[in-house]
Amino acid sequence: MSKVCIVFDRLRTEEKMLQKEALDLGHDAVMLDAKITQINTDSKREDYNFGDIVLERCVSYFRGLHFTASLEFMDVPVLNKFDVANVCGNKMFMTLLLKKNNIPTPKTYFSFSGESAAENLEKVGYPLVIKPVIGSWGRGVMPIKDKDTMDAVIEIRNITDSPHDRIYYLQELIKRPPRDIRVITIGDEPIAAMYRKSSGGFKTNIALGADPELCEITKEIEDMAVKASKAMGGGILGIDMMEGDERGLVVHEVNNTVEFKGLARVAERNIPKEMIKFALNYVRK
Repeated sequence: MSKVCIVFDRLRTEEKMLQKEALDLGHDAVMLDAKITQINTDSKREDYNFGDIVLERCVSYFRGLHFTASLEFMDVPVLNKFDVANVCGNKMFMTLLLKKNNIPTPKTYFSFSGESAAENLEKVGYPLVIKPVIGSWGRGVMPIKDKDTMDAVIEIRNITDSPHDRIYYLQELIKRPPRDIRVITIGDEPIAAMYRKSSGGFKTNIALGADPELCEITKEIEDMAVKASKAMGGGILGIDMMEGDERGLVVHEVNNTVEFKGLARVAERNIPKEMIKFALNYVRK
């Protein structure tokens, strides 16, 4: 019997599904709350019940990233690796890596102050989409259609003034159907995909009410998902794509601790079961 440790900071449906599949496969599953786990520079793997492999599933990017660093310090096998989590959690790092690996992605503009971003937008022209470099569930993502909107965004960011508020990530607005595509890759293999249809607004996040619908994994989608997964460093990922009217398929985001309960409702393959099987095979190599 093998043992899988599922690290979380909020126990969601996905983590419960992973636990169930591990048990159904005849393995042990340890549920570990990162918020109450204490680690120090003398910590050893044997001091904890990490099992054979850890699936890091924290909602908080920063908590999960630093927990992963601690695990790797103790030589605990963890999915995803620190380098993968670090890149996928920062949209700027992720976008640059996609582009460097010749994967089609929306043209993106980076500025390092509000004034510079406003000047850049006036030069490039409206509309552009602004996104926080750190964040999920579509929070803070909005189309910038005029100067007044941009001025309001800059004013708010100047007040909150978090370190990442000073990084402006502006992306071309892709003309597309009112949906995008989420592909889950496990070990660089696309195992399921869905259309996330907008519920009437600009965003297509399932967390915001978008409807999942099974998407056939075409050769084009498969090839692009495999390339994006390999570019990030592999593991268990969510690859988000848009069907551009002019440019065709583009990858606009890659997710580290990917949510899958929406896709699991319509997928033909058992997503959490495939994740558990991959994790155990990964540590046996």
